[in-house]
Amino acid sequence: MGSLNLLWNTTKKCLTFGLISLTITDRYASIVPVRGSSMSPTLNPGNGSFIGKSDDYVLVEKLCLEKYKFSQGDVVVFCSPTNHKEKHVKRIIGLPGDWVGTRSRDVVRIPDGHCWVEGDNSSISKDSTTFGPIPLGLVKGRVTHVVWPPKRMGEIKAIIPPDRHLRSSSFQ
Repeated sequence: MGSLNLLWNTTKKCLTFGLISLTITDRYASIVPVRGSSMSPTLNPGNGSFIGKSDDYVLVEKLCLEKYKFSQGDVVVFCSPTNHKEKHVKRIIGLPGDWVGTRSRDVVRIPDGHCWVEGDNSSISKDSTTFGPIPLGLVKGRVTHVVWPPKRMGEIKAIIPPDRHLRSSSFQ
C-alpha cells in the first residue's frame, strides 16, 4: 500500500511539473538551439570554420507575441514561410509600413502584418531576400540572451546593421 501511495505522489508531482513547464515554454519563454552561421558573428561566431564548434543556445521571450511588440533590430525566431517544420533565427530590419532597400537594389514596402528579416551574415542567410516579407504570425518569439556556452552568455542587443538603410513609416 505504501509503495502505491509513493508511486501516485511521484506521478502527480511529475505531471504537475510537466504541465507547468509546458505552460512556461509555450507562453513565456523557452531555450532554443541556433544552428548554422547565418547570424554570425552575433550567434555561433566561427561556427562552420572549425569542426566541433558547438551551437549557441538562446533564451526566447514570448510575451512580445501578445500584441506583436517588436522593434527594428530585434532578433526573432520564426517558422519558415515555405516549410512550417523549419525554424529560423534572424534580425528584424523592417516593420509594417517601412520601406526597405533589398540587396538587389529594389525598394520594398513592408505590408501590414508582416516584417522584413535578414541574417547578420548576409552571404549565406536564407531570409526575406529569399522569401520576401514574412507574416508576423509566423514569429515565435524574440531572442534576448545567449545562455550556452557559458563563455558567450550575455544579452542580444537590438541593433540595425550599419549597411542597412531603410525609411520608417513614422518619418513619412
